[in-house]
Formats: sequence, structure tokens, C-alpha cells
Amino acid sequence: MGAKVAASGGGGKRREMPPNSDPNVIPFIDILLVLLIIFMVTAPIPTVDIRVDLPPPNPVPIRLEGLNPTVVGIRETSAGLAVYVDEEVVTLSTLGEATWQHAVRNNPALNQEDVYAEARIFVRADQSTAYGNVVSVMSQLQEEGFAKVGIFAELASEG
Repeated sequence: MGAKVAASGGGGKRREMPPNSDPNVIPFIDILLVLLIIFMVTAPIPTVDIRVDLPPPNPVPIRLEGLNPTVVGIRETSAGLAVYVDEEVVTLSTLGEATWQHAVRNNPALNQEDVYAEARIFVRADQSTAYGNVVSVMSQLQEEGFAKVGIFAELASEG
């Protein structure tokens, strides 16, 4: 009941394997996956400055009974950013006051105190206008106190 010793094993010549030139990438992939998870967990969540009210699945056209919207237009010109309130050129510093005056004129049924809460302000811009300029004009109007500021949209076939 003894152990059988192989005659070829033991102190003979060891069989050598040829050198392997393929790198072992599995630890590298493991490290990359761990780093990916760490970056996904620690990345800051983007914040949105514009509140978007999505339309219902079957939208019905908005009826502005007695309310006429005030349109604020934005165009980028060679001289810089041009802002229009109902096609009247205004500066960014006088945008709030000019918009309020046009909203009062467009909505005579509203009390002057209710204009900020009830008047609809539509911001309209060309496709070439930078998104940041549109957002800054919208946020400036909201800071002035206008509650119903929206984006004037049209289909590409209409423009």
C-alpha cells in the first residue's frame, strides 16, 4: 500500500513553456469598471434652470381668451444681441419695464397688478441664436416677476 512513484517524474528535465507575449488584460478591465462605477456615482447631477411643462399626449390648442401674448424676440447680429418686445428694440436693462408696458397694452382686461401673474410672455429666437442667450432672457423675465414665460415654437416647415 505504498505510493507509486513515476519513473519519469522527479529530478528529470522540466518541460518549459514558450514565452507568452499576450498581456493579461483582465485586471486592467476590472480596474476600469471600478473607476467607471466610482465616476458614475460621484458625478454631479445636472440641474435644469428652465421649468418645462410637457403637453398632454393629445394636445389641444391653447385658447388665449381675452389674452394677447407679448412676444420677446432675440436675434444675434454683428453688433451683438438684439432684443425686441413686439418688434420694438429694447436693451437688456430695460427689458422688464418694456415687457410690462407691452403686456399691459396687449391685455387691457387685466388689472395692472395681475399682469405679472397672468400675462403670457413668449420668447422667440432664431435657430442660430445661442441657447445661453435664450435662457438668460427667459430667466431675466422670470426674475422681473413674470410667471408665464414660454418659448414660442413653430414647425420647421412654417419658418
